[in-house]
Amino acid sequence: MPPRRSYDQYCSAARALDLVGDRWTLLIVRELLAGPRRYTDLHADLPGVSTDVLASRLRDMERDGLATRRRLPPPGAASVYELTDRGRELLPVLQALGAWGQEELGERRPTDAVRAHWFALPLLRQLDGEGLVEVRLEEGHFHLHAGAEDGPVYGDGPAPGEPDALLVLDTGTCTAIGRGELSLLQAVREGRVEVSGAGTLAKALRET
Repeated sequence: MPPRRSYDQYCSAARALDLVGDRWTLLIVRELLAGPRRYTDLHADLPGVSTDVLASRLRDMERDGLATRRRLPPPGAASVYELTDRGRELLPVLQALGAWGQEELGERRPTDAVRAHWFALPLLRQLDGEGLVEVRLEEGHFHLHAGAEDGPVYGDGPAPGEPDALLVLDTGTCTAIGRGELSLLQAVREGRVEVSGAGTLAKALRET
């Protein structure tokens, strides 16, 4: 494996960028925040990345202690990548970067890919508390583990169990929240988000 490139600057920001400053690395982290992922699934949810670049970034992340690879037991019998504790510590970094960059979204361009679960982190920033949240959009369903200190932060598909809160909203509302034009609480008050569930998160949202 080639040596890691470095800015060779005695600065913590430079050292961090030595590890995650290459193109695609932080987006791979975003995908792995959903839990263990197969290479083929990562490639499918990172449109535009070449197979060579993805393989190279994953090797770099393994070398730098950000991700690990393991083999699932039968009947899965597939290799998956997952974040280490060190890699998962990048969640607040991604959240801060996403909050800073939301005004850059603007209108969706014809060339822009989109996945339903890419709205997970913006919605997670809007939730105050802990619990399992299921989100239903026209493009698909995903779920969030609000306040989770370990394990997956979000996942595709319905919640793996009874959710503390179920949010039903259209893509336009979710996009407005992602762009910072509308808060989740505002959207609930305006009737643009349907909230159900008996958990504290659902009650807090309904009582705003």
